[in-house]
Amino acid sequence: MTYPSVGQIHRLSPKLDAVVAADAEIQQLAEGFVWAEGPVWVRDGGYLVFSDVPGNVMYRWSEADGVSEFLNPSGYDGPPTDAFAEPGQNGMALDAAGDLLACDHGNRALARIDLKTRRKTFLIDRYQGKRFNSPNDLAVAKTGAIYFTDPTYGLKGRNASPLRELDFNGVYRLAPDGTLDLLDADLTFPNGIALSPDQRRLYVSVSDPDGPKLMVYDLGPDGMPTAKALFFDAMPLREAGGLGLPDGMCLDTEGRLYATGPGGVLVLTPDAELIGVIETGTAIANCAFGEDGSTLFLASNHTLARVRLKTAGLVW
Repeated sequence: MTYPSVGQIHRLSPKLDAVVAADAEIQQLAEGFVWAEGPVWVRDGGYLVFSDVPGNVMYRWSEADGVSEFLNPSGYDGPPTDAFAEPGQNGMALDAAGDLLACDHGNRALARIDLKTRRKTFLIDRYQGKRFNSPNDLAVAKTGAIYFTDPTYGLKGRNASPLRELDFNGVYRLAPDGTLDLLDADLTFPNGIALSPDQRRLYVSVSDPDGPKLMVYDLGPDGMPTAKALFFDAMPLREAGGLGLPDGMCLDTEGRLYATGPGGVLVLTPDAELIGVIETGTAIANCAFGEDGSTLFLASNHTLARVRLKTAGLVW
């Protein structure tokens, strides 16, 4: 099938030559969504799942079959309500068993979905007895621990929502034994989250228009943070007119970070050098590696796109 080309790739350093070919093109695979999010590649079956969070639908895409609904509703499935701005699922990832883990905005919980039966079970929905805001994105460690963020984007009114029970937007770690630790309560709008290949670094994006940035945490042998620092300040890109804010992210096997932000997907070296920007022409919410590991899928506003890279990503 022939797909239309969109956007462009901005080369800011010769180092990008090792990442993407000079003639690489961004292909638009599908369109018509409200706000596409949470892409994850499923090796067993060879397909991508992603969410339309405001539309409350999870979709499936494959080269052979194109786009189809996979789970509708994907999140909130109760009586009609205007309590939610985004009632569907957001960030997703596979666990070691091949089950899909999802941040369920509408149910304000972490969920596990059996991809064969599409049956959903909830892992956790509270911190110290109080309901989460709306879990947004997650990263699964090799140990089975789940790191996730919990801003208020799913709630109508966000921080002012009457449903809000916690007075902060947190970053958490759910241990395999069910222990839940609050890692950071001081970020304004924690959003995307990802682990480095060696599992020694945790990246968290902050999608605050007044302070867009990427944070990095050093992790100890127990998976808990030992230090916190600013990794990349995205405000200059926003002030220059770049569309979007820091959101979802993923990494390749060399530790380069592919972080959505003002202008598109920011390609950053492990020492925070911005070497390129992959732009689709609209804000990009999230990205994920898939197919043979060298395709970067882009959940970009109302569209789904992809670009072939010369490197390989971290894929279960």
